[in-house]
Amino acid sequence: MSETREQFRLGLVGFGEIGSTVAAGLRAAGLASVAAYDRYAFDGPFAGLIQQRAQASGVTLLRSNEALAAAADVIVSATPGVASVESAAASAPFLTPRHVFVDFASATPGIKREVAARLAASGALLGDGSIEGTPLQGYAMPMLASGPAGARIGELLNPWGMKIDFVGEELGTASGIKILRSVLLKGIEALHDEMLLAARHYGVADRVLASAAKTLARPWNDTVHSLLPSGAIHAKRRAEELEMSAEAVRDAGIEPIMAQAIAARLRWKESLGLKAHFDGVVPATLEEVLAAMERKMGRAR
Repeated sequence: MSETREQFRLGLVGFGEIGSTVAAGLRAAGLASVAAYDRYAFDGPFAGLIQQRAQASGVTLLRSNEALAAAADVIVSATPGVASVESAAASAPFLTPRHVFVDFASATPGIKREVAARLAASGALLGDGSIEGTPLQGYAMPMLASGPAGARIGELLNPWGMKIDFVGEELGTASGIKILRSVLLKGIEALHDEMLLAARHYGVADRVLASAAKTLARPWNDTVHSLLPSGAIHAKRRAEELEMSAEAVRDAGIEPIMAQAIAARLRWKESLGLKAHFDGVVPATLEEVLAAMERKMGRAR
């Protein structure tokens, strides 16, 4: 950890699992001034929990965006992504050029750009962020930041023990990485729900999971670079297999939402004519496959 730690006044918008974890970690590391505003802190189903967390970590809970802006120089927003724009609009009248404001909600790059547009007139230094880790890792959970304030937020918080990687000047880059990654990671969760509930019906849950784990034991990049090129040739066969998988899931009394969606995506891939395009030979690289798919979609780079 760097020895040059700068004391500054930190404000958090949202004091849920992420906000409270970050606040507790920074306070324990020695950051003296941490305040938070959460619209449900004093009137909501989890008001008691929010207040308990704040008291335990020495965080001052405030009752308005205006009070938070007055009490903080650096503001980190950790609301749900669906609330980002509304939250930014509520903060906008109270921000000034002395503020740094970074929205770490899980949201699209478009939403983060709209947040920046709502705050532009304030003159505050703006950025967006995303969280790659989980609160189980504590306040040092891996994060990304981008935009005009992306580098600055890391300079301020990393010396206190956080792990924020700057990924570019273009606002929305950090959020784009996270929200698109979620297609895979949240998909994995949903796939496991469907697979294991059906497997339990057949009494083979442990064996199914062990079989899948064996296949996926190699580095993930290796798996991707193997699956997608071969899928260009075998999309039809894989779609047929998934249609049978969906039938087995349905027979177990589980609606095969994920299996049907996968089969539909593979049928779409088959419709691109990639097997004919590559003359039935598995392409050598992932880039060749993705470029061919883009051309077939009329989106050549």
